[in-house]
Amino acid sequence: MKGKAIQNGRRGRRIGAVTRGSLVEGLEMKLDPEQNIEDMKAGKFVVIEGDKNDFFSMVTDMRLDANNQDVLLHPPAQEDALLRQVLSGTSTYNIVSLRPMLMMAKDAGDPELEGPRPVKAIPSHFSLVQEAEEEDVAKIFGREGDEQGKYFSIGTPLDMDTQVCIDTIRFAERSNGIFGKTGTGKSFLTRLALCGLIHFDKAVNLIFDMHNEYGFKAMKETGGSNSTFVKGLKQLFGPKVAIFSLDPQSTRARGMQPDYEVYISYDQISVEDIAPLQDELKLNPTAVESAYLVYAVYKDRWLRTLLALEGPDVEEFAREIGAHPGSLVALHRKLKRLESFPFMVSRLEGGDVVDRIMQYLDQGINVVLEFGQQTSMLSYLLVANIIARRIHEMYVKKSERFYATQRPEDQPRQLMITIEEAHKFLNPSAAKQTIFGVIAREMRKYYVSLLIVDQRPSSIDDEVLSQIGTRITALLNDEKDIQAVLTGVSGTEGLRSVLASLDSKQQALVMGHAVPMPVVIRTRNYDEKFYSDMGCLDELPEKERKEKVEADTVALFGEG
Repeated sequence: MKGKAIQNGRRGRRIGAVTRGSLVEGLEMKLDPEQNIEDMKAGKFVVIEGDKNDFFSMVTDMRLDANNQDVLLHPPAQEDALLRQVLSGTSTYNIVSLRPMLMMAKDAGDPELEGPRPVKAIPSHFSLVQEAEEEDVAKIFGREGDEQGKYFSIGTPLDMDTQVCIDTIRFAERSNGIFGKTGTGKSFLTRLALCGLIHFDKAVNLIFDMHNEYGFKAMKETGGSNSTFVKGLKQLFGPKVAIFSLDPQSTRARGMQPDYEVYISYDQISVEDIAPLQDELKLNPTAVESAYLVYAVYKDRWLRTLLALEGPDVEEFAREIGAHPGSLVALHRKLKRLESFPFMVSRLEGGDVVDRIMQYLDQGINVVLEFGQQTSMLSYLLVANIIARRIHEMYVKKSERFYATQRPEDQPRQLMITIEEAHKFLNPSAAKQTIFGVIAREMRKYYVSLLIVDQRPSSIDDEVLSQIGTRITALLNDEKDIQAVLTGVSGTEGLRSVLASLDSKQQALVMGHAVPMPVVIRTRNYDEKFYSDMGCLDELPEKERKEKVEADTVALFGEG
């Protein structure tokens, strides 16, 4: 069988043989003469068949070489196909660079050798290299629909039509990042990952939806259906998702009645919520110190008291509390911007939005907070800081109670908070002040993790990046951004070339805690089939739709 390997029962198509390399620098394969170098793509998944182990590997680079350099000085004419064929594989040949990512023993008599393991050896000279098959991918990445319900298909390997799954349990328990330059489908990847968490109920989610891309309808980003819009999480999962809106009119105009209209009072804003806004408000440190002096006297009423002042009263007030008059005047002027936000009110007439969010989260209902037309960076930073800070405080109390009682009923649900424009919250300066920096550093201590979405990972604090469990990265062009994404990852040279060669749409490099090895995928289509796989209510007949709504409601709220 030409081109087929039969050794040890493997039947993947042979593509070459190992010729040189090292554990540190990776391996080189001489491509078989009948193979076309153009079929070798950076990120391709292959298997090296060693004597004792199979090595699951990634193509990282390709190059052309020759035995006789004179041939290169006098290349055959383009029309001389016969001479070119004769030279190919004899005088000229192709070399492919490979990076082994995992190894698996062929005969695992020792239980410690069962399953995929880190690479601590290399195959011998002339070991066969074969294209990966479906069974190889399943051994490493699992299959969706497993008995534990933990594997969620996020895409397929390059040039293959089989599932690459993330482990949703491992994905939920650590903070994660989704990166890519503008226009590469970060929101699409984020929506996909959130679907996996919600569908398999591995975490409850709080999503700060700055551009209204997750809750109800979003502009189509990829191929598939001819429709302009794709379904949001509310359409896919019904009562498992609640829409909170800072701009109810905008939400209703898009065809969705919000579950809760969000208003925030001045008394809910602490100085800790203002301090991270220094860059956005152009506040100097002295102005922030002045805010703390106001708070020391007026506590929760500090902001309402400050904004009620006018003109020369501000300077007089500064002298009364011992603040620098010029700094307090500047603080007062900058904070006056908050009065233009329609969601800001002097006093709340209804319930507290944070208490309401916690009620939903405790019941396992995922909350999408839509900003509607309130998409200024100031409003996004302010609202996300206020709500996340207080939610985190509640989770700390719930966690401490669980650690004290150790009763299963006291164990908090794992919470994942999604933020866009993450570098605004997590740059080196802000990360030391925002609650999001605290959450990233705590890892999973209090059952809260982050899903950070950003196009400029190089602007995120290095310590925060080092805590990121799983990274799903679309195309990045900037070398600093590529370097940032690969912080703390071994074999970065090969992965750097892989990242830079991704297509601009529907391709991503997945690596970290939720996958056993780095892998380049073509992302799963977000289309009618996907909707059906997720159990979308809109895709069901009327009777089944009602039954599912009732069943989901009972599961969330109980009978009666």
